[in-house]
Amino acid sequence: MFFDKTSGNSSEKCYDTTADYLITDYLPYSVGWTFTGFCVPLLIILGCYGHVAVVLASKANVNALLKQRCQKLVVMLVVLFSVCFIPYHVLRNLNLKTRILKNEGTCDERFKDIYIAYQVSRGLACMNSAINPLIYLVGNDDFLLRFHEISKRARRSVVHMAGVIIYRKPNEPDFIPMDSRGTMI
Repeated sequence: MFFDKTSGNSSEKCYDTTADYLITDYLPYSVGWTFTGFCVPLLIILGCYGHVAVVLASKANVNALLKQRCQKLVVMLVVLFSVCFIPYHVLRNLNLKTRILKNEGTCDERFKDIYIAYQVSRGLACMNSAINPLIYLVGNDDFLLRFHEISKRARRSVVHMAGVIIYRKPNEPDFIPMDSRGTMI
């Protein structure tokens, strides 16, 4: 199925979905895409991660701390997927419906808010790809130990620098002038 993204051969308008005259036919396509591109993958993710959680819970020979961390990871990934993609799919279809209503002569101030929320949700959906690996990274013990060590060093440096700045006498110069032999001038 093909839908125009511009009006005629003109580049005066560029739609993020399709032209206004095709929007009524585009909404069912978009709902179908939401079902196959979001609902089915969400059900697969819930099924697979649910199975992982059940297997982890039933294994007696797995370390309790490891079980807990894996279960937290599973919950975080499902929540992240849902939070990033549910608003996008709901608002995309809602935005299409508002465009249909505008074509039919209905206009509401909230249509603009729906459009803005839809644009924000597009960014949120894209952020999922960047946030997902970070969750795995933060769950890595080696990374956490190194990060903790670096942050400890950074805090010590800041405290040291703050101490030097705080305890400097106001009449002390920032540098001490010296001659070429290293004696004070």
